[in-house]
Amino acid sequence: MGKTLFDKIYDNHVVASIPEGPDVFYIDVQYIHEVTSPQAFTGLRDRGIPVARPKQICATADHNVPTENQHLPISNDLSRRQVAALVKNCDEFGIELYGMQHPFQGIVHVVGPELGVSQPGMTMVCGDSHTSTHGAFGAIAFGVGTSEVEQVMASQCLLQQRSKTMRVTVDGDLKKGVTAKDLVLYVISKVTAGGGTGFFIEFAGSAFTNLTMEGRMTVCNMSIEMGARGGLIAPDQTTFDYVKGRDFAPKGTEWDKKIAEWKTLKSDDDAIFDKEFHFDADNIEPMITYGTNPGMGVGITQNIPSANDIGAKSKKEIESFDKALDYMDFNVGETMMGKK
Repeated sequence: MGKTLFDKIYDNHVVASIPEGPDVFYIDVQYIHEVTSPQAFTGLRDRGIPVARPKQICATADHNVPTENQHLPISNDLSRRQVAALVKNCDEFGIELYGMQHPFQGIVHVVGPELGVSQPGMTMVCGDSHTSTHGAFGAIAFGVGTSEVEQVMASQCLLQQRSKTMRVTVDGDLKKGVTAKDLVLYVISKVTAGGGTGFFIEFAGSAFTNLTMEGRMTVCNMSIEMGARGGLIAPDQTTFDYVKGRDFAPKGTEWDKKIAEWKTLKSDDDAIFDKEFHFDADNIEPMITYGTNPGMGVGITQNIPSANDIGAKSKKEIESFDKALDYMDFNVGETMMGKK
């Protein structure tokens, strides 16, 4: 039986499997920032443990830094102390930091792709839920908690249970004005905000493969908005062209070797997923969310549905739906274009 893209990458990173327990799972790149790393560094310091592989950590200050005038002191006391702690911790543990005024400083999930750190076939983690963004490169990327940040720092591995696999296929061309964000919001409206719980989702079909890398990153970023562990898209020429020539991308003969390897990163024709969904791109229009979770979405010309329309059956589900509409000050039957 063939393998899914997720399983190919996952199997290639299992260091050991504990009988009746989790896998010891190797992490290629760990992204860190100033918010979820201080406690992890303190844990290492208290136990007298060094960072196992500092060169495989990409560190940047991004959550608490101003966009402009970075040469000035940060005005917020907590933000200033968090950034200062990151500087101190990276210096102490031998980690290169893309900090304030560094030319590589930026949003942690933008820095990796733009520098060529994020590459197909990799495993990547960060103490941030939107780490799934990097799955756009055909990689397993997911957010972790602070204790897991420490675990990776100490061992370059995580204890992991294998996720279930889901494939969402959308075929056809997107209509004019329909963006990657609309595409993924449409999928979430069909799968629901909790429909991906326990799964790693592969996005397939021409609607996804025709997207730019930025569009693919948007889709994979939002895989967590349907409860998934993460999302990924098989790498192709669009991926290779994006990565080529970036600061940390392979060069020369190493690039040729990597391309040959990356071209194998796709689900086999006979691969079996735990769950599959198929949609037609022609049915997608610009999307609007009308409720309090991203699964409550409709096309911009459609009416806001009732609880019955979306399949709510229990009293709790109906009350939750009605409460969301009340909070948003919307009514069943309305559209963003006016009342029904």
